[in-house]
Amino acid sequence: MIQDHEAAVRTAVDDLVAALLAAVRAEATPASAAPDRLLSIDEAASALGIGRSRLYDEIGAGRLRSIRVGRRRLVAAGSIADFIAATPAIETPGAAASREGSYYARRSTV
Repeated sequence: MIQDHEAAVRTAVDDLVAALLAAVRAEATPASAAPDRLLSIDEAASALGIGRSRLYDEIGAGRLRSIRVGRRRLVAAGSIADFIAATPAIETPGAAASREGSYYARRSTV
């Protein structure tokens, strides 16, 4: 009889835990559902390491999404991440040559 009672209690506890987990999962919002932070033009340019004019050029070309709120132009933080992911990394030909001929490169071979 005690074993039946323990089994019933375990079943009730398991059901309660399952119900609580389902309730918590239903209330939890995934990170992707959280709204992006909106950045000003100055903040977005600083985040990308470019100037305001270049940022406006990228917005005008459609490579960077932005929105207007009243008279302000704002860029979502997610748009900056998308822009970075879509932009290929380019190394200029002069950069490699300047590293090879630098003082430190010559010094390390001596």
